[in-house]
Amino acid sequence: MCFIISRSESQRVQRRGEVHFLSRKCTVWKLFGLCMLFVLGSLLWVQMTCSGDMSQTVGYGHLPHQPCPVERQSSPAEDPSWGPHKMALIVPFRERFEELLIFVPYMHAFLNKKKIRHKIFIVNQLDHFRFNRASLINVGFMESGNDTDYIAMHDVDLLPQNEDLDYGFPNEGPFHVASPELHPLYHYKTYVGGILLLTKKHYQLCNGMSNRFWGWGREDDEFFRRLKTADLKLFRPSGITTGTKTFRHIHDPGWRKRDQKRIAAQKQEQFKVDPEGGLTNLRYKVESRQEVTISGAPCTVINTFLECDVSLTPWCQSS
Repeated sequence: MCFIISRSESQRVQRRGEVHFLSRKCTVWKLFGLCMLFVLGSLLWVQMTCSGDMSQTVGYGHLPHQPCPVERQSSPAEDPSWGPHKMALIVPFRERFEELLIFVPYMHAFLNKKKIRHKIFIVNQLDHFRFNRASLINVGFMESGNDTDYIAMHDVDLLPQNEDLDYGFPNEGPFHVASPELHPLYHYKTYVGGILLLTKKHYQLCNGMSNRFWGWGREDDEFFRRLKTADLKLFRPSGITTGTKTFRHIHDPGWRKRDQKRIAAQKQEQFKVDPEGGLTNLRYKVESRQEVTISGAPCTVINTFLECDVSLTPWCQSS
């Protein structure tokens, strides 16, 4: 069967199709226009609400003004409640990355909560000599800049758990945060390791720490004698009731052994006072400085090559 459509009928069908197409096209443009109006209205609402203009415009003066999401918050430098002092938190470091990933964000949050202005310096030993904690702290002191006025000598594996611990400016004298009655491992009276705060003036008065201690241990005991020689009174926390649970010790001795070997004459020399060594005979080279952020917490990594005079301290080299 065949249907024959006249020319006039064909034209009427074509016009109806065109009208239907134009009607659909107009509907799309109407929807697009409505969407744009909605977006612009929303942006205007947010802007007026953030600035506080909305309450004045519509008469809702009793509503609190909402802060804009992009509004710049006041920095510690602008807030007088943070105080005028700034700490250089110096961490002697080599290869203990799993501890560093915990330490930096934890300490940054801890100090911010206490409103302690600070910069964290990770002094990373790159050379092939044995680890020298004291020399790395000396390097951190030398490289900490003029915008800090006191230092914290801080082990990377020791995290404070009590917010009452004082990390403020130690104006009266060196302040041993990780005191013997609070430290989880070391309890002898002359212990000054772990975490010790000093003004830069007091650290310079001691000529820093001795550079003769390669390997682990004894540099703190020698520094205790320097404090006595400089006639500096040592202060420690009071009123802390958490005992040896005051700190979390995150070092795993079974997984990472400490270098506690005593090589050549080191066993005899380790108990001697070093009257001349310290900041004045420190020898090192900074390979690079890197500004790093770990889980949102900023720190400065100082990649360092220490130098060793093997004629004076042959135990800087492994046996």
